[in-house]
Amino acid sequence: MKLSGQKAEAFLRAPDPAMRAILVFGPDNGLVRERAVKLAKTVLSDLNDPFRVAELTPAALKDDPARLADEAAAMALTGGRRVVMLRDGGDTVSSLFQSFLANPVGDALVVVEAGELGPRSSLRKLFEGASNAAALACYGDEGASLQQVIAEELKTNQLTAEPEAMAFLMDHLGGDRRLTRSELQKLALYMGAPGRVSLDDALACIGDTAALSMDDLAMATAEGDHATAQRVLDRLFRESTHAVAVLRALSRHFQRLHLAAGIMAQGKSSEQAMNALKPPVIFKAVDRFRRQLSRWPADRVGQALERLIEAETECKTTGMPAEEICSRAIMQLCRAAGRPK
Repeated sequence: MKLSGQKAEAFLRAPDPAMRAILVFGPDNGLVRERAVKLAKTVLSDLNDPFRVAELTPAALKDDPARLADEAAAMALTGGRRVVMLRDGGDTVSSLFQSFLANPVGDALVVVEAGELGPRSSLRKLFEGASNAAALACYGDEGASLQQVIAEELKTNQLTAEPEAMAFLMDHLGGDRRLTRSELQKLALYMGAPGRVSLDDALACIGDTAALSMDDLAMATAEGDHATAQRVLDRLFRESTHAVAVLRALSRHFQRLHLAAGIMAQGKSSEQAMNALKPPVIFKAVDRFRRQLSRWPADRVGQALERLIEAETECKTTGMPAEEICSRAIMQLCRAAGRPK
């Protein structure tokens, strides 16, 4: 069974007991982990209970293929239903789960965590097509979902955000749920007490941390500096940042350029255009952003945004290496930035 949208949220709150195994996968590693834990806690609250929780790896199953069924069938010495959690799942365990789902034993809930799995993934196809299994995709928070995560995390610490602060947080967070929550917890610690988060508060706490590498990449790409862009991109990939998260961060930057370029096309100055953005361009990036506006008229930025959307679609549908698709798109944008108007 394939889960998405409101159906996925309802399932997370109360999983269908007929589902013996659940695959949680996607480029947002933090969200994958958060949802896997949430599913496991629908069975028992203490995931450190050694009698009711078994944690497996693909390597362990390769050495002992029967262990999946053994752990699922095992009875807890203290009573109660058990949870079996598999980290770093992939197509190498597809045949094991095909056998397990064809003849499930015991009553344990099996939760599989995996990274990005393309539409051709055998493991993903198996879970989406099975009547007793479910597949739940986890993509980086954006738009309304990101705003909800930010608002909920701030509310937990008795905080609310002013509109400009919220816009800044949405522009600099997302892509990885765990990192988003970590940065918001840091912001709460910085505030020190209940209250309202201003743009200055957000800038002071998050501006140079959560999105530093992404900002570096966006700036270098928009300036046509391919060598710097590639170095930053390589670092992001080494840190396990997914290509889709990178492309979305670039899209946010080019959307701001597009909006500013449109304002300038109406006869406004670059300063007026930058001040009209929400949040406004931070002071240390004003000169660089102004130079980028001279490279990117509205029609060219529109073409760049189309290319970024196309690249994200290719990452999700073609089965080609996502990192290569992302790298190629950045190279094309850098070339476009270097062309005269």
